[in-house]
Amino acid sequence: MAIDLPGGPSFVGALTRVWERGDAAFPVDRRLPDPARAALLHSMEPAAVIDERGESALEGGRPVEPGDALVVATSGSTGEPKGAVLTHAAVTASARATNRRLAVRHDDHWLACLPLAHIGGLSVVTRALDAGTPLTVLDGFDADTVDASEATRVSLVATALARIDTTRFRTILLGGGAPPPDLPPNVVTTYGMTETGSGIVYDGLPLEDVQLRTDDDGQLHVRAPMLLRAYRDGSVPLDDGWFATGDLGQIGADGRVTVEGRAADVIVTGGEKVWPTAVESVLAQHPQVADVAVAGRDDPEWGQAVTAFVVPVTTTAPPTLASVRGFVKDRLAPWCAPRILVLVDEIPRTPLGKPRRAALP
Repeated sequence: MAIDLPGGPSFVGALTRVWERGDAAFPVDRRLPDPARAALLHSMEPAAVIDERGESALEGGRPVEPGDALVVATSGSTGEPKGAVLTHAAVTASARATNRRLAVRHDDHWLACLPLAHIGGLSVVTRALDAGTPLTVLDGFDADTVDASEATRVSLVATALARIDTTRFRTILLGGGAPPPDLPPNVVTTYGMTETGSGIVYDGLPLEDVQLRTDDDGQLHVRAPMLLRAYRDGSVPLDDGWFATGDLGQIGADGRVTVEGRAADVIVTGGEKVWPTAVESVLAQHPQVADVAVAGRDDPEWGQAVTAFVVPVTTTAPPTLASVRGFVKDRLAPWCAPRILVLVDEIPRTPLGKPRRAALP
């Protein structure tokens, strides 16, 4: 069942009703433009959608397995939409491991203000429901509303952290990318992904029952009870229970985990993941763009800024940043729109024609 509702009590109510019926829930990202939302619904194959108008049946729905709780959209290394299928057992394991690590009490109050279509936002809801603690769900992040909240615990990304009074909370879980320096003492850094059911490493230490190892290439692999069962297309990305994260890292003798970054070229901006090839494919259609490559640049506010390196069709009438951003936002999620435009004479490429991102100016 797809849930296409704004963040708030109506979303939480719909989620619990879906579970009571024995169905799994697929939260729809309401920030996506209509074509992207339609493509995602087609890919996830829900049987019905719940929105402000009620419940509507959809053609081509495909059942889940008994015990499945969530289908959460994620993008694989290609940037194509995938759906991580999480069971009730996995959701419960994630919620309880987090609540135990943080010593969550009955007088705690969780605040969900990250997108509910992402596991980082959705897991706030599930851990509050599991613990029976008070929960406030917002329809997106707003600094003033967050500061005025009575909540004691919240999950944020670095961009949001910089905009609030951090002393307001007992604990702030921080994920979605590399943390900024000089963190307040009540901030707990987290590492995880959709496939791991949210964060599995807190302040460098794995949660209870989470096993991590590295392969010969330094890629992190994880085995844990909160892992996905499969992807929505039926593929099972587990090898003897181990999931290859695609991230490079190190594990110290004391078990502390250091994550060095994605093995691929994914850009993490404001906690959102952007695949350069998807943005390049769109910008290649821009009438003023002759050639393009996209990469991330370090940014103090966003972590990384999506940067478009563009060879203009003509130097007398090059594209503007506003036109490039608008062109992308009409076709992809808004966070994919470049924040920086660099005009160049040529794009350095490999013999196979792939951009050499490290050689970009």
